[in-house]
Amino acid sequence: MSILDKLKELVTGREQQVKEGVDKAADIADEKTGGKYTDQIDTARDKIGEQLGGNEPPAEGEQQNPT
Repeated sequence: MSILDKLKELVTGREQQVKEGVDKAADIADEKTGGKYTDQIDTARDKIGEQLGGNEPPAEGEQQNPT
């Protein structure tokens, strides 16, 4: 099993939690760099979000995972 397969397995069912963690980490990185790399940080955040399924809210009837 490759590391990518292992990561996918770990993330499955926890996409929203991962997105929230990525957002928090991106905000901290942006703050620590004084906004110098905002564009690059936003690009990375967007690409990770795309890999996790975009920014759609859960479908009606689906529950979000509790934090």
